[in-house]
Amino acid sequence: MITNYGYTDYDPSAFQARNCIEFPAGPLQMTWQHCSQTAEFLGEFFAVQARQRRFNENEARYNIAYLANELLENVVKFRTLGGVELESAIDGSNFRMMISNWLAAETASRFQDKLSELLARDPGELLIERIEANAAEPLGTASGLGLLTLMNDYGARLGWTFRQTAPGEPIHLRSFAALALV
Repeated sequence: MITNYGYTDYDPSAFQARNCIEFPAGPLQMTWQHCSQTAEFLGEFFAVQARQRRFNENEARYNIAYLANELLENVVKFRTLGGVELESAIDGSNFRMMISNWLAAETASRFQDKLSELLARDPGELLIERIEANAAEPLGTASGLGLLTLMNDYGARLGWTFRQTAPGEPIHLRSFAALALV
């Protein structure tokens, strides 16, 4: 069974140049430090391409790194067994990214509920509500602030595809993002 949320238009065969990074399952476990280092690398890597295409290099570097870090941190927080694969590219005037990982069925169900809520409302209004709720309850988790910030402040188009092969089995998650370069 496949369930889609949001923007899932991603065809890597259409990209002239793309970057692929894999964190395999096994001895190399993905950590918070890997998130920031990978995000900074992607920001630097694609800033050069942005400059060559006459986009704002510094803004591209920062925005791409922020986007990548937010999505990778969610992977580290919620993933289960298996490796993590990340593909990214500049396609015309958009930076695009796809991250593939596995979730426990229970975690995937909670995430799908959160996504339904996030995508059904105006991101700006929901962002303000979540900031206020987090201020009142600072130890709360899974507020969606990172995703809401990407959608509201950066204009990122986000999407997710959940693929389950059998009930109770881990869910294969593909997270998608597209970010306009200026």
